[in-house]
Amino acid sequence: MDAPSPDVRLFLLYGPDEAGSMALVKRLERAMGDQAERIDLDGATLRGDPARLADEAASLSMFGDRRWIRVSGAGEESVAAVEALLTAPQAGNPVVIVAGAIKATSKLAKLCLDHPAALAYASYAPDDKDAAQIVAGLARERGLRLTPDLVRRIAEAAGNDRALMAGEVEKLALYCDATPEQPANASAEAFDALSAEAVEADVGPLVNAVFGGDIDTLHHELSMMAASGTALASVTRPLIARATLIGQIHAEAERSGLDRAIEAMGRAIFWKDKPAVQRQARAWPLDSVARLMHRLLEAERATRDSRGPGDIAVRQTLLAIARQAARSRG
Repeated sequence: MDAPSPDVRLFLLYGPDEAGSMALVKRLERAMGDQAERIDLDGATLRGDPARLADEAASLSMFGDRRWIRVSGAGEESVAAVEALLTAPQAGNPVVIVAGAIKATSKLAKLCLDHPAALAYASYAPDDKDAAQIVAGLARERGLRLTPDLVRRIAEAAGNDRALMAGEVEKLALYCDATPEQPANASAEAFDALSAEAVEADVGPLVNAVFGGDIDTLHHELSMMAASGTALASVTRPLIARATLIGQIHAEAERSGLDRAIEAMGRAIFWKDKPAVQRQARAWPLDSVARLMHRLLEAERATRDSRGPGDIAVRQTLLAIARQAARSRG
């Protein structure tokens, strides 16, 4: 990706595949260069100060370097700020907004789709073929040689999520000591040793406690995991899978209604979890699911950074989500 055109002030990245949107953000970041200054904002900030975005876009870097603005977790509350940016006399610094699974008919998307100074792109989860190509490409970049069967298993284990696939490939490359300069073959045994599928703990009660707002049960499950020495990294994927399922239910519900949408999920919902999933789908509307997914992906990424907060970040995220669910439940 080349550096942004000066005629484009704003890039809106939206759609259900937030990991795909974040991959595009990374490409823009590389195009801007290592010395570029990044300003991070969020939807809540723009709601409270709609002029902030245009001001940041027109400001010069203190050190004379290139500058760009990244907005995370944006939604309809950001419309006034985007309007101010697009109508400002000057901008200069490109703005990237990651909005999650908003509809193309939303005010924010329509504003960006219709304005010549904005570019909007919707990301959708890759299908099995595309996911396999993504895994294979990530492995080549790491110097990791994968069999076709292992490529498929990695994609399936990650639910075709770009961020999770990248994490699986990264862990496997480190385990196999693979580098671009010294490529290495990965075995099925190595993947089995690292896979979250090898975790024996039953995280179903924890997942339902988080999305259902059952704080007491969540504290109990977290204590049990701590006592058994189970890392919280093992729960992020089931939580992301549940959030994805709720998002899929809402997408289907637009055509057939919520109850029929849940029935249409078939075996994707374990029969014992069906009542809980029904309650969770009603408690978490589509716009909330996008923000929920963003928080879970950030927590999952924290577990892969040896210098990061790891389990502490996951625990804080789970408690925050459960408290939000409890408030929504009343």
